[in-house]
Amino acid sequence: MASESTKKKSHRIALIVSEHTVTEYGTFLGHLLIGLADESIPVALVCPECSNLDSIILGAAEIIRYSSLDLPFIAHFNKRLLTDSLMKFKPTILHCLCESMAPLVRQLARRLELPYVLMVNSLQERWDRLVVSVKRCASIVVPARSIAQNITATYPRFGEIVHQINIGTFAAQTCRCFSTSSRIPTIIISHPFDNSEEYEKLFGALRHLRIEGHEFLVVVIGGGRAERQLWKLLAALAMLQIVTIVPRQTPARMVLNAGDIFIRPQPNTRYDIFLLEAMAVGAVVAGCKGGVDDLIIENETALIFDPDDELSIVGTMQRLLGRQELTRKIAKNAQENLRKNCSVSEMISSTVRLYESARK
Repeated sequence: MASESTKKKSHRIALIVSEHTVTEYGTFLGHLLIGLADESIPVALVCPECSNLDSIILGAAEIIRYSSLDLPFIAHFNKRLLTDSLMKFKPTILHCLCESMAPLVRQLARRLELPYVLMVNSLQERWDRLVVSVKRCASIVVPARSIAQNITATYPRFGEIVHQINIGTFAAQTCRCFSTSSRIPTIIISHPFDNSEEYEKLFGALRHLRIEGHEFLVVVIGGGRAERQLWKLLAALAMLQIVTIVPRQTPARMVLNAGDIFIRPQPNTRYDIFLLEAMAVGAVVAGCKGGVDDLIIENETALIFDPDDELSIVGTMQRLLGRQELTRKIAKNAQENLRKNCSVSEMISSTVRLYESARK
């Protein structure tokens, strides 16, 4: 009978990712690649040809790039090239890390006659159509209970193949929040720049705190069509001198390690990797309920505010800036929660077990 080690080595995994995966979930992708390498599982990383992988630790993964041009004749030719490349790698399972790639992976699974695993990182609307092959999709993997409940409610027929595997991270041994009393506090904000109005209440509250005499710096992680309007808002509030904007492509921990407070200003329907990493480094979190909010446990791992009420935001920030011992306690609670429930080792072990199940 084959040993467990031999079984693991028999896997050959093709990880299919989108540009969104590389940009938003690069930290998770790096942990997954290194973890599978530690398990001696050969991996091919299938990514768009324009993907910048410089900030991702690839381990021993083979890189297969594909063209996403969806033009008549060209799209069919590109899919055939991708299929040929995968046939040379000889995968045993396809693992799709972004639901936007689900149609392509379903086609590849049919052509290669392979089972596949689909990861879904966001809440699904009833008018959306999650493309899943009933015959070849062995599992739908989700990183949060809220997403699992959402998929089960929206697509009851998929309920039996939905499995939750928490995204793993490495919680720091020290707590970053207010660790140096002589340093001006830094506030990190992460939210897309799709609508500058979503920032108005928050920056109005921060301006109020400045008038009260609180000192802090602000770093905003993001990008989008409303960036110009956001700069205008900051200029109108006389906050340009204390605010820095960095692109989301910047490695998460490089930015988050500078922060004492992390703010999620609006509900997020996608799993927020920056929220996870902020808790991991020991920044205290202030946010709002709604969307994928599993990590936000009121008064335990985060403080809560009403994103549409400026006074609510002011009150929450006053607690964070004025009661630093309480603030550090909440940040440490969040780190401990991650150690118990979001370890990288458990993520890899659960993923390998899922591959075993898919092969059967």
